[in-house]
Amino acid sequence: MRKLDWYIAQHVLGAIMVVMLVVVGLDLLFSLVDELDSFNDRYGLLEALFYLGMTTPRRIYEFLPLSCLVGCLIGLGMLASHSELTVMRASGVSTGRIVGAVLKPVLVLVLAALVLGEYVVPKTEQIAQSRRALVQSGGEALQSRYGVWHREGDSFIHINAVQPDGVIFGVTRYKLNGERDLASASYAHRGEFVNNAWQLEDIRETRFLGDHTEVLERPNEVWKSGLTPTLLSVIVVEPVDLSITGLSEFSAYLSEQGLSSVDYQLAFWGKLLQPLAILALVLIGISFIFGPLRSVTVGQRLIVGILVGLTFKFAQDLMGPASSVYGFAPWLAVLAPILVCLALGGWMLQRAK
Repeated sequence: MRKLDWYIAQHVLGAIMVVMLVVVGLDLLFSLVDELDSFNDRYGLLEALFYLGMTTPRRIYEFLPLSCLVGCLIGLGMLASHSELTVMRASGVSTGRIVGAVLKPVLVLVLAALVLGEYVVPKTEQIAQSRRALVQSGGEALQSRYGVWHREGDSFIHINAVQPDGVIFGVTRYKLNGERDLASASYAHRGEFVNNAWQLEDIRETRFLGDHTEVLERPNEVWKSGLTPTLLSVIVVEPVDLSITGLSEFSAYLSEQGLSSVDYQLAFWGKLLQPLAILALVLIGISFIFGPLRSVTVGQRLIVGILVGLTFKFAQDLMGPASSVYGFAPWLAVLAPILVCLALGGWMLQRAK
């Protein structure tokens, strides 16, 4: 029976890898075409390829659920097309045993995805985004289309680039007074986190004093802020690309600042429940093979898999904003489509028996 399990797992895992290769390859190709519009004297083909290479782990992580679904449909579907599944069941192999053989390689991929999303993707995304911002802008934050914005108390902060080693470039701070009017604006060329504070360099500050302004320049300044390098590494990366621990810490920080953390909470629950989402999609795929898709072409299975995967993603994308509007918990917005898939897959498998 171990040989049979390995035989099924080999077909499913091979199909998943092929689908992943095709999908990620196409996404990288389209992204390279998009990057052509950003080319200038500093940012060329080699820099674009480096950026795409560093974002590849994130693309693999994003497309894993769809790849598992479509790969399961194709791999298990090929066995069904050659009547191998029929022979297995006629030989006394239960449907549950076949389902277990399919889930084994998927569980390995799920564990690999957890490691990838928690330890690899946040680092590579930060490096990719920071390097592209520095190269494209030349370090001039006020002229750059890139960088990150953040609010802390009465100050609005723009940072052009954040490096993993606790160094920031192009720090622009706008401070408001009690009347919500602009009190001062300053720009620092570079900053480094030392002794729990930011040591800023080359600062130019403009103070707005009623009927006139005052410009001050100083070589360095100590800036005490709740933004640590760890939190800044979270801001520079999209919520969906952060680690689970990073999302949890930054959600708590936003709550302390009185800011909305819904996006980060949705991303937190989405990453935490992604293994369950993958298993739910695979269960749907298996139920299709034993049900309505057992005798159709590979192309039809591919179309059905893409449609189911997109429907699942759109459902989660719609439930997220709905949780903000109607006030239900973010975890419920993420979990609801998963439970629907699990229930539908289990029901279809039960019918197939």
